Amino acid sequence: MKISLNWLKEYVKTDESPEKIAEWLTDCGLEVESLERTESVKGGLKGIVIGEVITCEKHPDADRLSLTTVDTGNEIVPIVCGAPNVAAGQKVVVATVGSVLYPTGGESFEIKKAKIRGQQSMGMICAEDELGLGTSHDGIMVLDTDLPNGTPAATFFNVEEDHCIEIGLTPNRIDAASHMGVARDLVAVIKHLNPGSKTELIRPDISQFSPDKLTAETKIIIEDPEACPRYTGLCIEGVKVGESPDWLKNRLKSIGLKPINNIVDITNFVLHETGQPLHAFDAAKIKGNKVVIRKPEKDTPFLTLDEEEVKLTGNDLMICNAEEPMCMAGILGGLDSGVTETTTDIFLESACFEASGIRKSSKHHGINTDSSFRFERGADPQMTTFALRRAALLIKEIAGGLITSDVLDEYPRPVKPHTVHFSYGSAWQLMGKQIEKETIKNIIESLEIIIKEENAESLVLEVPPFKVDVTREADVVEEILRIYGYNNIELPDRLHSSIVASPRPDKEKLQNVASDILSSRGFNEIMNNSLTRASYYTQELFDPKTVVHILNPLSQDLGVMRQTLFFGGMETIAWNQNRKVHDLKIYEFGNVYHKEENKEKQGPLKLPGYREQRMLAMFITGKINPESWYAPQKAATLFDLKAEVMNLLHKMNVPLAGASVEEILNEGFIEAGLRFRINDQVLAELGEVSRSQLKPFDIKQEVFFASVNWDLVLETQNSIPIRYAEIPKFPEVRRDLALLVEKQVKFQDVETIAFKAEKKLLKKVRLFDIYKDEKIGADMKSYAVSFTLLDESKTLTDKEIDKTMERISVALNKELGATIR
Repeated sequence: MKISLNWLKEYVKTDESPEKIAEWLTDCGLEVESLERTESVKGGLKGIVIGEVITCEKHPDADRLSLTTVDTGNEIVPIVCGAPNVAAGQKVVVATVGSVLYPTGGESFEIKKAKIRGQQSMGMICAEDELGLGTSHDGIMVLDTDLPNGTPAATFFNVEEDHCIEIGLTPNRIDAASHMGVARDLVAVIKHLNPGSKTELIRPDISQFSPDKLTAETKIIIEDPEACPRYTGLCIEGVKVGESPDWLKNRLKSIGLKPINNIVDITNFVLHETGQPLHAFDAAKIKGNKVVIRKPEKDTPFLTLDEEEVKLTGNDLMICNAEEPMCMAGILGGLDSGVTETTTDIFLESACFEASGIRKSSKHHGINTDSSFRFERGADPQMTTFALRRAALLIKEIAGGLITSDVLDEYPRPVKPHTVHFSYGSAWQLMGKQIEKETIKNIIESLEIIIKEENAESLVLEVPPFKVDVTREADVVEEILRIYGYNNIELPDRLHSSIVASPRPDKEKLQNVASDILSSRGFNEIMNNSLTRASYYTQELFDPKTVVHILNPLSQDLGVMRQTLFFGGMETIAWNQNRKVHDLKIYEFGNVYHKEENKEKQGPLKLPGYREQRMLAMFITGKINPESWYAPQKAATLFDLKAEVMNLLHKMNVPLAGASVEEILNEGFIEAGLRFRINDQVLAELGEVSRSQLKPFDIKQEVFFASVNWDLVLETQNSIPIRYAEIPKFPEVRRDLALLVEKQVKFQDVETIAFKAEKKLLKKVRLFDIYKDEKIGADMKSYAVSFTLLDESKTLTDKEIDKTMERISVALNKELGATIR
């Protein structure tokens, strides 16, 4: 949320620096995320002055250019100008050498000395759009002014300097979603820091409000008082829709809003001033002179102000006339009922809508506005009439017209303030400090909470409805501490703690160890949202019955809980590749979620009917080594990923010797890869991502993906005891065999049979080459395999080595039909 400092100071008088005010706001719970100096005209027209054209002649080498000399106050400079309306004697706006222009709809550029068609030019005579003041480019701006030459253009155009404070507003602090709301907290802080201060919240004066006549016949009907607790409105006739005055446009621009017209700008101004959303209807389009607040039937079409047609759900609250919907209550107006340049009579709305209904409609239709932002967090029903009167007076002042009705107020069930019983003793215990009672009372009253009763031990408080999050004693304590300052609560001298046995294995520690291993191998960790797009799980790969849907999703992109880490990783790769980062090694730890029938509750935090599983995803794409003069770059392959997975599992002490390996072909996300199982449970799957999965993300290079069941890793990682042994004193012996085997034989088969044939001396079996050729047979291949032998008690003799290799060769021939080439 953006706050203009100049605007804020209209409600609280202070001479403190912007940095100090930002510090106070952060300390009281309104975290300032950025503080930026702004101008009402971008760049502040720095280096741009009022000048006078002294001479103007045609350029000798260009028909459309003129040679001028311009008095800029300090000197007379030559300027080549291309505008058709330039003439001697004009007062103009001159951008001097070194100044920077920010043209409307274009990129900024610096004015430099230049030669144009052989003639020197030392500046620029500017048009409206070149200064960022409008869109006209018909010619240079000719000013009607007596200001002396050299006067800064910022003075002529009343450029206002300001500071924009961006606040990270938490959902419970909707009372501060306005300039007056922020000012209220700032006043409380100032009064606490300076107990004698007379600083008060300055509210706009609406005492002059009164109807000019009572001729309007518009009626308000609330059909659903639960969804609309209060609805107020009034009628104004004879308004003139047009451009807003500079002060109003500057206020809106200072917080990033684009001025539209005086009526709409006033409603936006009052919204950001008071926090109360308003809406102006063209009164001529209110059929039957009735404003009906109701929920139309399901699938009723509605055309929004953005020219988008939506189908109503049947639970969408709408503002209707006697025949049809005009506006989505608290969200967005309709195309056919809004204010246009031809509007002369308006109906001004100020209402309070039930928060959850607005939130559901906003999320369902994917429409988020400043209005819905406030209503879905809780609006103040008491502010409706104040904001309505404030807006009506501004409309009369700026757009003219007559107020033709009193405030029409439908408030069937008035909202009462919350009553909270506050005990000093309980509060001190929560605070961790015994703050003086008088200080507590002063802070409470500065926040506009009324003390109804008091005694030596407690207070009875009346909390106004605009503080929607303050309903309990603990909430009041939080309000007090915000203003008192959490930094002023001293840390205790003693810390009390209990020794608690930690579970084994330590899941967090092991995950950190794994992260360190992967990061040291050149991987970067990523973190994605557990909520993801429902469209991902419409593929045949997933059973729709197992998908966990969110009942009230924040958006269509966050509609379900993920069943795999694959899509988050692919989004990350696509995002990086779109920014020219093609070589990636990334990993992510995260939970995946499934709905399962008859799933029993497991543990205190497990929900019956659901399964939550911890997974590790790894991705490699592009080149695996950086570009360098001493080694050529190598494209990533499936075997690079396999090596990383095997290295990690080995470091985590997972019993891979007992794992079975299966080939994967065109299964799930994988075009070709491997699956590892332990005790009939899938430990890991890895392979090349299929083209059909790359296409939706517009990824055009190979991607290799591994999914590791981290829960199973934690379950099995300590099943093999770690033993330490003395380094062997005797040498290893290596023997190589070239084995001719059938095409379907796997190296794992060779390795398993070799270790069965020789359990004592055989230490390692490695595959270092594969050869295929029609000369050895279309259905055959040759494995070049090394065997490492070692006797830890003596040096092996040739006879023992030959005997051992003979035993291995016979076993391979018998089990696999392998022959030695």
